[in-house]
Amino acid sequence: MIWDADPIMLDLGFVSIRWYGFLFSLGFLAGYAQMKRIYIREMKPLEDFDRLLLIMLVSTIVGARLGHCLFYEPAYYLSHPHEILRIWRGGLASHGGAIGILIGLYIFTRKRPSQPYPWLLDRIAIPTALAGCFIRVGNFFNSEILGEPTEVPWAVTFARIDLVPRHPAMLYEAAAYLMAFSVLATHYRRNRSRTPSGRLLGLFLLLVFLARLLIEFVKVDQAAWAAELPMSAGQILSLPAIAGGAVLLWRSAKTRRTDAQSEASSSRLSA
Repeated sequence: MIWDADPIMLDLGFVSIRWYGFLFSLGFLAGYAQMKRIYIREMKPLEDFDRLLLIMLVSTIVGARLGHCLFYEPAYYLSHPHEILRIWRGGLASHGGAIGILIGLYIFTRKRPSQPYPWLLDRIAIPTALAGCFIRVGNFFNSEILGEPTEVPWAVTFARIDLVPRHPAMLYEAAAYLMAFSVLATHYRRNRSRTPSGRLLGLFLLLVFLARLLIEFVKVDQAAWAAELPMSAGQILSLPAIAGGAVLLWRSAKTRRTDAQSEASSSRLSA
């Protein structure tokens, strides 16, 4: 497949709408609808929801931008700090976006005891996985986050970059994020408020960043500082998330066993 799509979706003369921006917005709107249903289903105050939306948007963009600048090209951006603000030139990192979301949601929940931090992180993981899928398709339209050269039948030649058939790494990630969203949404639909604290976030971290760790093997490394290391920058940054996901899943399983034992003991006492 030869891919030569124009990254500009619509040129109005005074402003251009890019496919990446359109898909980023679409992913955010899809996540908005998903999260609003959760708030309604669990009877949380909708007046807090608009505030949550704003914090999510700002923390995602700021975190993803700073993550790209500091994780992948620190030497350039620290010597040209004004370039950090030029977000329209591209450069967003999912690891930085995840850190930004964690900080933004912590600030949001400090004054809202009805929406504790662990509860919100579990629920927000569902739309975040879906939004990640849309964003990676946007990367495909931008011909960025390229894979290594390959001869596999589904290789893609990004004609705007070179004439080398490559792994469509960004589409691999899009598929992985869509699968993670499916698993998370199905788990939540079946359990809802009975879901042990940390279970959804743990699944998100494990599924998303384990996929990222594996896909990095066929992806062109974006960080020069990791060129001499046995692992890419993306893999190194994924390891803490994978470990955190495993710990959260272990703790949620332990909590569920404890709750089940307590319920059984209460039933025996009642009998």
